[in-house]
Amino acid sequence: MILMKDIVRDGDPVLRQVAKPLTFPLSDHYKQLAEDMMEYLVNSQDPKIAEKHQLRAGVGLAAPQVGEGVQMAALLVPDDKGEIIFKEVYVNPEIVSESVRQACLSEGEGCLSVDKVINGYVPRPDKLTIHYYTVDGEEKTIRLKDYPAIVSSHEIDHLNGHLFYDRINKKDPFALKEDTVVIS
Repeated sequence: MILMKDIVRDGDPVLRQVAKPLTFPLSDHYKQLAEDMMEYLVNSQDPKIAEKHQLRAGVGLAAPQVGEGVQMAALLVPDDKGEIIFKEVYVNPEIVSESVRQACLSEGEGCLSVDKVINGYVPRPDKLTIHYYTVDGEEKTIRLKDYPAIVSSHEIDHLNGHLFYDRINKKDPFALKEDTVVIS
């Protein structure tokens, strides 16, 4: 079971490296890693389990965040009522197209690997098309928008050595393009 002590923190070099692609079939180690990452997200969104194990709630977790420099990320995205609207483990994901229009979260973003609060809007594409593989090696292409697109972009950034605050406007953290969609 992944705990907060297992989450790599900002400053660790693995978070700034481009993760390596995985080959199929996945080894048992990487299959287990995928299960463990998803289990962390499920547990972190359950108030009783999260409190018992002192887990910070998460909607996404990339392999570099647990010290594994490989192209894998787990996502468990709830809606505003707590119902899961997107659940997937990406292996070797690639953003193949993105909208010009941007979106951001009204409260900004956080990250399990970043302990401090960093204020500012994090502009990301409002819509994404992502090509990836499942843990079983099934090839998929999906189109996402709004919150699932933002979470996917955040996790894919991790696989490319970027953290959310890299996208914040340094001169004016709350500046947005005119047609940016702000998601509450």
